[in-house]
Amino acid sequence: MQLDETDHALIHALNIDGRAPFSKIADVLGLSDQTVARRYRRLRSTQAVRVVGQTVPWRVGHVRWYIRIKCAPATALPLASALARRSDTYWVRMFSGGTEIGCVAQSHTAEHTDALLLQQLPRTPRVSEVTAHSLLHVFFGGPAEHLGLVETLTREQVARLQPETHPTDEVVVLDEADHRMLAVLEEDGRAGFAELAKATGWSESTVRRRLDYLHDVGALFYDLDMDIQLLGFSCEAMMWMSVSPAEIVSVGEALAAHPEVAFAAAITGTSNLIASVNCRNVPAFYRYLTTRVAALKAINHIETSPVIRTVKRGATLVG
Repeated sequence: MQLDETDHALIHALNIDGRAPFSKIADVLGLSDQTVARRYRRLRSTQAVRVVGQTVPWRVGHVRWYIRIKCAPATALPLASALARRSDTYWVRMFSGGTEIGCVAQSHTAEHTDALLLQQLPRTPRVSEVTAHSLLHVFFGGPAEHLGLVETLTREQVARLQPETHPTDEVVVLDEADHRMLAVLEEDGRAGFAELAKATGWSESTVRRRLDYLHDVGALFYDLDMDIQLLGFSCEAMMWMSVSPAEIVSVGEALAAHPEVAFAAAITGTSNLIASVNCRNVPAFYRYLTTRVAALKAINHIETSPVIRTVKRGATLVG
């Protein structure tokens, strides 16, 4: 599949506001509503791009874990596939010649965490090691930023699309209807109000008010699941870094400013910083490691894990 300039402009627009009406995007891009809708349907049907609704974990009382699983090569793909089918996992990927799986899991309760991390995974046959790192702070990625992989629109166009929000520190309590609504949004961040009303049992006006509230206070955001290889980026890797506590903020903020970094966060564990990196190829990744990363002298240790297979991209099953 080849992406043209119009596709790139649409992807940039959706990265800014995933639920912006097609009519608004069309007006900003100088296209017809029908063209924008048709292009998005094509991108979504081929799994190139998909808008998904995501919650900010600590804003809704959840905990997000970064899990590393070491196992026998023959076990890796079946286990990764099983993890990918779970509704509470994201970004399930295979590293290190197929002997390591990495995934993100979001826990709603302490019992949920115990079931996955203390019972199910350790008892899986041929799994030799499981480590879990709790997300502490995000430096880049999530509701406040968009990937710099596509920068097609002008500043004026970006400003016209940028939604106005008023984030707070409030922890929003979700009920069962909220969870049903969010489950639909994880599959389709642009799901219509009628579909969301059916899932929740609320009226469409109630759904609209609840969505607006969750988004306005910063508990809900709209992410873009993208096949970055279509944008010319063939090398993905995770970097696990150790720095002294006094240097976490400075190194994290420095990583957040790197165009190669898609996500950077502080986590628990010996490796207390993590970053997801996208480069055009292996030589570009080498240059990045030996220049920008090498310049961060506060990093005491770094482990790089090239992605050899993505089984679940964000909330999207790949295959």
